[in-house]
Amino acid sequence: MKKHNFSAGPCILPKEVMQKASEAVLELDGIGLSLIEISHRSKEFVAIMEKARSLALELLELEGKGYQALFLQGGASMQFLMTAFNLLEKKAGYINTGTWSQKAIKEARLLGEIVEVASSQEQNFNHIPKGYKVPKDLDYLHLTSNNTIYGTQIKEFPETDVPLVCDMSSDIFSRQLDFSKFDLIYAGAQKNMGPAGTTLVVVKEDILGRVSRKIPSMLDYKVHVSKESMFNTPPVFAVYVSMLTLQWLKDLGGIAAIEEINERKANLIYSEIELNPVFSGIAAKEDRSIMNATFNITDDELKDEFDAMCKEAGISGINGHRSVGGYRASMYNALPIESVGVLVDIMSELEKKG
Repeated sequence: MKKHNFSAGPCILPKEVMQKASEAVLELDGIGLSLIEISHRSKEFVAIMEKARSLALELLELEGKGYQALFLQGGASMQFLMTAFNLLEKKAGYINTGTWSQKAIKEARLLGEIVEVASSQEQNFNHIPKGYKVPKDLDYLHLTSNNTIYGTQIKEFPETDVPLVCDMSSDIFSRQLDFSKFDLIYAGAQKNMGPAGTTLVVVKEDILGRVSRKIPSMLDYKVHVSKESMFNTPPVFAVYVSMLTLQWLKDLGGIAAIEEINERKANLIYSEIELNPVFSGIAAKEDRSIMNATFNITDDELKDEFDAMCKEAGISGINGHRSVGGYRASMYNALPIESVGVLVDIMSELEKKG
């Protein structure tokens, strides 16, 4: 049976990427060796790393603008700490839009003063704060562009002279933005780009080297930049699959093309949530994520039947996060619109039964 993978992460990947990756595990490009047994210093893997880094900057339209792309380890959770180590001298600001923002704040407080500029915690993070003022004396302002747990997404980023740092783990490469507004972007690959094991960091070089503290080598962006993302043994497989996914996206037409597809998927499910009295949306309408649609069933007596219908149709991974409940349909770049159609058809059928 065909499965429809709505998991919040690790993410669904394009079939052709999975095929090429599986072939490379057996043998990479006819060299007689597996991808996962060659030296990371070999010309074959150095070329893979260079292509992955180049594709990331190309797709984000940041080539030649003073940015470096790195593929590091430790997930976005490591970036919560690395960001502060490299950029926090005295005081930084954070917009608190959920669990991952809170974790980032916790790590940064180990290294300096943190100002919570705005928060939506009072309503269980069901919206994005607006109308806040950004203090001018911050070393940087940290945002989380998309919140997988709550199904919210920042639609407009603040206009400020303060350096902007953004965790884009769950919506990187999904929509067009002026990425040059950001001084540092990081994203765990496993949400929308590749398998777990690597994290993309895109950093503007001139923001580095401003703090007075000594930074451990493994946490120093300048060290990783100087070694072209090869300071230590990189996660070879994760980088390779990320490279394949970025090439897939480029061949598709880039971010503009995938954004159009993502908007169609989101409109399909949100229209059903709006029209179908059996379901209700969780996130504020103006802040709804195109990546993660969160919703509740309004009649608990229909829950078991809905779950059974989803299972029978091969729908996987739509249970909501334990802190929110309900359901969550994650619609990352590689999820076919046909899968969203299957889910919407079941929702519509349930209304008729109810």
